[in-house]
Amino acid sequence: MANLTKNKNYKIGSRCILKKNGGETHNNRRISALVFVIAIIIVFVVFRLYSLQVISYASYKALADGQHTLFQELVPKRGEIFLKDKDNLYPAAVNQQTKMAYAVPKEIENVPETAQAVASALQVDQSEMMARFSKPEDMYEVIKHKLSDEEIEKINNLKLKGIHLADESYRYYPSGELASNVLGFVGWKDNDLSGRYGAEAYFDPRLKGEEGKITQNRDASGGGVLTGSKNLVQAKDGDNVILTIDHSVQYETEKLLKATIEKNNADSGSIIVMEPQTGRILAMANYPTFDPNNYTQVDDISVYRNTAISDAYESGSVFKAITMAAGLDSGLVNPDTTYTDTGIVKEGGYTIQNSDRKANGVETMTQVLEKSLNTGVVYVEKLLGNKNFADYVRRFGFGEPTGIDLMGEAGGNLNNLNNLKRNIQFFTSAFGQGITITPIQLVTAYSAIANGGVLMKPQIVDKIVHPDGSEEAVRPQEVRRVISEKAATLLAQMLRSVVTNGHGKRADVPGYLVAGKTGTAQVASSDSRGYAEGINIGSFAGFAPLNDPRFTILVRVDNPRSVDWAESSAAPACGELMKFLLDYYNIEPTEQYTQAVLDKFNATHNLSDFFIKNPGDKVNLTAATTINPAPARAEDSKKSKKK
Repeated sequence: MANLTKNKNYKIGSRCILKKNGGETHNNRRISALVFVIAIIIVFVVFRLYSLQVISYASYKALADGQHTLFQELVPKRGEIFLKDKDNLYPAAVNQQTKMAYAVPKEIENVPETAQAVASALQVDQSEMMARFSKPEDMYEVIKHKLSDEEIEKINNLKLKGIHLADESYRYYPSGELASNVLGFVGWKDNDLSGRYGAEAYFDPRLKGEEGKITQNRDASGGGVLTGSKNLVQAKDGDNVILTIDHSVQYETEKLLKATIEKNNADSGSIIVMEPQTGRILAMANYPTFDPNNYTQVDDISVYRNTAISDAYESGSVFKAITMAAGLDSGLVNPDTTYTDTGIVKEGGYTIQNSDRKANGVETMTQVLEKSLNTGVVYVEKLLGNKNFADYVRRFGFGEPTGIDLMGEAGGNLNNLNNLKRNIQFFTSAFGQGITITPIQLVTAYSAIANGGVLMKPQIVDKIVHPDGSEEAVRPQEVRRVISEKAATLLAQMLRSVVTNGHGKRADVPGYLVAGKTGTAQVASSDSRGYAEGINIGSFAGFAPLNDPRFTILVRVDNPRSVDWAESSAAPACGELMKFLLDYYNIEPTEQYTQAVLDKFNATHNLSDFFIKNPGDKVNLTAATTINPAPARAEDSKKSKKK
């Protein structure tokens, strides 16, 4: 700064004179430099604001904040799910294009008028729109997804500032309720849109694909380098999943299941159709069900569950085939081995009776299955011994999940087989009481019998198709041999005798040899010890044709009120469905039959008469309650009835 020199003639009011010295030039240069720097800063700020608000507004709006890099995620296309239709494919879960409405509050000039107009056009809450639009610095507010054509037209006609439409994709299920418990649905959880339940959830990582990214370097101030290059990593679309389920078989199965529930005034049920030689699932039906297109409209979210794999139950006498398989494989019995049926077995203060309450005298092992004698399988279990019996049960796959590629599979409960000294637990387990199993476990075990004693893993996926068109085939997987081929053949013949001479007559099909076994199980009480009065679960498991089994069917009917035994509820459903399968796949008859026999079959297998078709031929959801039996306790009841 200039130095002030005192002037002797200086007076108040006189001008102050600054005398120049050597530092004056240096100071002027500093001032000029400061002014120049300030001017540069002003120009840069103006350009920066112009760039942000005008030139690069859209780009910077979309870029995410980061310390060194900006990221913009690119959304992949979700893979689709298909069913088989013989040699063709049927779309089960696909992507549909529509529009969504969103707001940029910063652009809205008249918030009240805009909120009122949008609320009227899209049928949304006006006060909520007011709240969303009253954010002057907000750049993005979703108004409504999946707009109808009419709503799109209304928004376009309104031409409101700050209200925009954008393309979006949503999940659509062309057949509505068909296979919904297997498919699941795509829904929101918190802020994540992903697969929920079923195949949508299990294969979600493969269906959703991989998000892409745009990266851009940032300068030292944190801003984007406008002249820098951007690196683009393309999104990878999701894989398509082809299920083993056949569309036509699934439809027929669901139709017959619903008819079975209605005819027998039952609560719920499940049916599974499996190829015994491969483990491939051709149909997996549950009732009640739901429409995944409107999954939010159900009254009870328990309908989302796939009860064919998730709900374990005491299966009853259908389990007797497993006990007999163990006896045959161990060489301890053969079909003609006899024992004397006294009608009761006493053990530890408990009394086990036959379902007919009779003492049948000398009976063969085949007659044990034909007449479904509890005392007969207890006889076999005694010959086996508790440890050997428990080993066979586990070898068939009970007590652990099968590993099917679906969400929510249960493993059942074999805790009653842990204490080898509790004989009563093993005796009742021999006829399916005191242990719980799932329908998928049971149909897999019967398929092992049909497959010559070899257990296959249940297979629900036929192949995966990648975005580039390459395919990843899923091959049948052998788990283990559980019984010898000889034992399996003998047991199959005994189960055939059950259909011709025992309680499975209504499962038979003219022209073919069907083998199988019924089971009518008590249901554990949910609020007390013992079993609920007047409630049972009817099952039938069977396969055909006997000499070259192509299909195994498991039918489960929960609480049929109009009939008492599975031979009247589950067995007829199996027979009618088996006939459809044999016809649909053009399986040649192996036996001679007359038109009169066929007419009689059609007269007694009329479940279709109880199926009311709607315009879309969909299975309707009606009010029903799913039974969830508690883990069984053999000591809860001193009298056991199974048929």
